[in-house]
Amino acid sequence: MPAGADNKGMTFRAASVAVLADIHGNLPALSAVLAEPDVAAAALVVLLGDIALGPMPAQTLDVLAGLGERAAWVRGNCEREMVTVFDGCDVPGQNGRQAAASAALIARRHRDLLDGLPLTVTLDIDGLGQALFCHATPRRDDEMLLVDSPPERFQAALSGLEPGIEVVVCGHTHMQFDRLAVGRRVLNPGSVGMPYGPSGAHWAMLGPDVTLRRTEYDTSAAAGTIAASGYPGGQEWAREYVLSHYSDAEALAAFTEIARDQAGQDC
Repeated sequence: MPAGADNKGMTFRAASVAVLADIHGNLPALSAVLAEPDVAAAALVVLLGDIALGPMPAQTLDVLAGLGERAAWVRGNCEREMVTVFDGCDVPGQNGRQAAASAALIARRHRDLLDGLPLTVTLDIDGLGQALFCHATPRRDDEMLLVDSPPERFQAALSGLEPGIEVVVCGHTHMQFDRLAVGRRVLNPGSVGMPYGPSGAHWAMLGPDVTLRRTEYDTSAAAGTIAASGYPGGQEWAREYVLSHYSDAEALAAFTEIARDQAGQDC
């Protein structure tokens, strides 16, 4: 399933799926996950958005492009923002500065990989049935769905899905969870490159069931690689997200405020 493929109205079948979300240009973490035997053996690898915005965007995209049709690419807010900046327009806020720093390190071929990616991909997975993959929610690439979001929040975010969709897989918040919400199994694989909670690179394996996984890697060596990458502030980025990281409690506190504001926009 090549990057940018239009999958509207199509459901692909796979026996096993590795889900990698929120890589954020952390190539050492990505390399550790791709070296996992279960990932190497998976029929398909879903790249669940926010792939390249981070310290090593070009190298990360080159490695993932090498997966060819084994990879299904999903658009995150960071893909949209990096393309916007690359094309000469501004993105407001802190993400705009990060998007500009990352966009300056990629070439046109990388930009074209990120442009036009689908908001959702639907797969029929052995043992799980139809699963819809999105970066944040099926309707937005930047909406917050948290493990403790109230049922009405899930109802609003997942309304309009086809009845046959039994599983929804989302990223964006960098925290793993697996729960029942409004009659569907909703799970988050966590973040490969910027996890909140336990250390390591977080991901998920689907088919015939769901396994939330964590891969440990040499964070000291990774921090040195990132610091030398040419990314502005790479050393500080590695210190904040690789050598140390935010707890799930800290992330939930921050994201709950954002989710509350977004819920108000639904009214």
